[in-house]
Amino acid sequence: MANKVVGIRFKAVGKKYYFDPQENHVEMFDKVIVETIRGIELGEVIEAEKEIADNEIISTLKPIIRKANAKDIASYEKNMKDTPHAIERIAFYIRKNKLEMKLLGCDFTLDRSKVIIYFNAEGRVDFRELVKDLANEFKLRIELRQVGTRDGAKFLGGIGPCGYILCCNKFLGDFDTVSIKMAKNQNLSLNPVNISGLCGKLLCCIRFENDTYTEFRKTLPKINSLVTTPDGRAKVLAVNIIDKSVRVLTEEYGIKSFKVSELLKIDYYDVKKKPKTSE
Repeated sequence: MANKVVGIRFKAVGKKYYFDPQENHVEMFDKVIVETIRGIELGEVIEAEKEIADNEIISTLKPIIRKANAKDIASYEKNMKDTPHAIERIAFYIRKNKLEMKLLGCDFTLDRSKVIIYFNAEGRVDFRELVKDLANEFKLRIELRQVGTRDGAKFLGGIGPCGYILCCNKFLGDFDTVSIKMAKNQNLSLNPVNISGLCGKLLCCIRFENDTYTEFRKTLPKINSLVTTPDGRAKVLAVNIIDKSVRVLTEEYGIKSFKVSELLKIDYYDVKKKPKTSE
């Protein structure tokens, strides 16, 4: 069964969530009011109305309540303006209660019924006194939400080892699985210092560059396989995936480098295995 949906997000670089437009005609970049598990929120349309199958819907499809009006936008802007001061007060009470937790940020729901506080912590934390202090301070319901280290880096931002702003903080909405196998596929050093981001996890760019490396590898010979070069038969010692070149050991001229396009014949096999040749 097909379901009509629109894609909405709540932060500049946040996840996309699907909502049922119902009778509301919304367009790209419209501000809309929806109900989420956190409460009533203002979101932005980032994907126009389309139809998706039931198996593409992760949770219950909730409706768009209405388009945001001037009052809604004013409330949202006031919440954003008050957030830095709220973070200062929350940090004060965390220090007061001597809690081992790292404050990342906070959000007010649009109707100002609740403040949601995001944090990292290594172990268990007793929040009882902190919640009492914060409830007295804000006169609102308090929700404390612990997030992972990758989400923590997304909240705080920073400069990655490449010298650019963190991908998660600039444009990456969702976190995909990143594996050591992907790092090996790209011939990266497996030293954790070299392939880890500020969050301590494997670099996200390893994931979204992996498909390119996988595709390029299809045209390259295996290490230890045999190839025919303009200088005769040779054994492959190393491959440069991005440059699409190989370093080989020739019988007559020693070690030389060639572009894959210069090779006359490639045996796609290890010298110890059964041959499979390609002209």
